[in-house]
Amino acid sequence: MLGVIPPVVDASYLDSHPEAVLADVRWYLDGRDGLAAFEAGHLPGAIWVDLEGALAAHGRPATEGRHPLPEPADFAAAMGALGIGDHTVVVAYDDTGGLTAGRLVTMLRMLGCDAAMLDGGLAVWEADGRPVAIGPANVPTPATFTPTPWPAHRLASADEAAALAASGGAVLDARAAERFTGEVAAIDPRPGHLPGARNSPWASVLGPDGRMKSPEELRTHYAALGAINGDVIAYCGSGVSACMNVMAMELAGLAPPRLFVASWSGWSADPDRPTEQGPAAPVQP
Repeated sequence: MLGVIPPVVDASYLDSHPEAVLADVRWYLDGRDGLAAFEAGHLPGAIWVDLEGALAAHGRPATEGRHPLPEPADFAAAMGALGIGDHTVVVAYDDTGGLTAGRLVTMLRMLGCDAAMLDGGLAVWEADGRPVAIGPANVPTPATFTPTPWPAHRLASADEAAALAASGGAVLDARAAERFTGEVAAIDPRPGHLPGARNSPWASVLGPDGRMKSPEELRTHYAALGAINGDVIAYCGSGVSACMNVMAMELAGLAPPRLFVASWSGWSADPDRPTEQGPAAPVQP
């Protein structure tokens, strides 16, 4: 049951839990090949998780964003094929400190599964002098993962995000500042951010060494954003990097925010949704 494992663990956890499935969730917005990166070097025994194929649905309306959650049956089938079952402990990592690994961890934890992110990911693993394997992943033994509906209380719609922001509540945008302000539109239909949102870039929860900041530092960070008390909603470009705020808030001892999965890619695809550019307004004390 969830609660046995915290949202973020270090390599010592793996030393004492050899039964954990290591999941490499490398995916790149710029189009680089995550599988090729995996085969060039990964944690020994790890499996590679295709974010596009296993962690997102396709063929949905543009207003649902670039990475909608897959149907429960599809997600269950993907997990089972990777050797992840109902009672499997999963430790996910990537090479960006959690940018993409956080998506798998958040999805599994939403369903009550034991999953955590490896603090610092591949970079810290290698810096600590630990071994790296090269080549394709071993073929996993299929497992049984029971399809379970995505819990509504952990998710937020566009209307709910709009209402919370309009009321002065904390709606956190995990994109880099230049995308939040609209200086860079990247691949989104329109530049800017959800009116009233606050910028909490995914990388801001990491320390200089690539590891997660301490719970005390994270609480200070979220307090400055007015996200300590009350309802909080997290979003980003497509519901991936926002998961860093979900995990970081839980690590800080705070209630994890609801995830607006469609995020800016879905919001900005709807011409009826207003947009805002420039920096966020100061948080009222």
